[in-house]
Amino acid sequence: MTVNRAEGRIADLRDQMRSFVDGEVIPAEKTLAGKDEAAREALDTLRSRAKELGLWALGHPADVGGGGVPFLDFVYLNEIIGRSEFGQLAVGSVSMQDVIMLRKHGTEEQKARWIPPLVAGEFLPSVGLTEPDAAGSDPTLIEATAELDGDTWVVNGHKWFTTGVADAGYCSVFARTESDEVPRHSRISSILVPTDTPGFEIVRSIPTMGHDPSDHYEVRLTDVRVPATNLLGARGKGFVIAQDRLGPGRIFHCMRWLGQAQRAFELMCDRANTRVAHGSLLAEKGEIQRYIAESAAEIQAARLMTLDAARVLDSGEDARVQIGLIKFWGARMVHNVVDRAIQVHGALGLTGDTPLEEMYRHARYARIYDGPDEVHRMSTARRLLRDPGAAPWL
Repeated sequence: MTVNRAEGRIADLRDQMRSFVDGEVIPAEKTLAGKDEAAREALDTLRSRAKELGLWALGHPADVGGGGVPFLDFVYLNEIIGRSEFGQLAVGSVSMQDVIMLRKHGTEEQKARWIPPLVAGEFLPSVGLTEPDAAGSDPTLIEATAELDGDTWVVNGHKWFTTGVADAGYCSVFARTESDEVPRHSRISSILVPTDTPGFEIVRSIPTMGHDPSDHYEVRLTDVRVPATNLLGARGKGFVIAQDRLGPGRIFHCMRWLGQAQRAFELMCDRANTRVAHGSLLAEKGEIQRYIAESAAEIQAARLMTLDAARVLDSGEDARVQIGLIKFWGARMVHNVVDRAIQVHGALGLTGDTPLEEMYRHARYARIYDGPDEVHRMSTARRLLRDPGAAPWL
């Protein structure tokens, strides 16, 4: 595998993106975290600036107004975007996986209605997949229902961790449309529900580790009626559609985690090179040197694995093994690196005076969202046991 693809246009974009993220997005993080009018104004300013610099929507296809950067090359950009938790919102990459899903499964009418405003950043997408009373790692247990009444779907259900729905134009609601006689993986369908549809209620923002309000919402759908043409893809193919969305999304997460880990690594090195304790710099102590070396090794391993997963997905091949491996490995990596960086900073690392305590909370999320570590290890192991030839080095 060739991994040194960051040259030419991509190299220039990397330099520009690093300057923008480090010089403009990161300094605005405390304001952006406020989730108030000042935060919205700051985000609008950053988005306008990204468009002015030619850094907006780079990973979206050119034919829908994006920059047309191939998926694999986008890894090199997204690891820089991921240096800030607000990077994706600032440069319009947060909706990429939903645009991929719509382009693959949407009708021409659905594509024309939803893709242009997604790429332009006029609103966010959201996905109604997770439910409070059904194990999120097993989407076949979804309890939400959608029944066809003439030319209208009537949707009822209770969703939560519906990320970004307060700023979304629509929600891709996954609901049961088929009877028990149908195989369990073919009972679920995906239906596009505009968020202003009567009966679509945002109950609350769910408080999560250190975030209240958070970007994760509880939603109820009560007799929500949408046209039959809002069905995304074929009836009963919701499981396939969900996997098509989650696969690229998991790689996006791993790309961002690289940026978080790299930033934590830099902070750790700076602290080690400037902090004196017990007669010498921390950098001169063997235990701290071990932290640095192990962190560098884990980041590089995760980076190569992420690039490989993106390469396979870009080629149109089955990337499930590569994605499964990097999802649990990348989550472990970012947690380990941020944890070591906090340790090197001591008590300072636990305060809001550095970004590390916030990064640590996000690192803990990583082991759960878009599939918990245990499920990815289990499913990947099963695939490899069935076919050892599916190992990524073969």
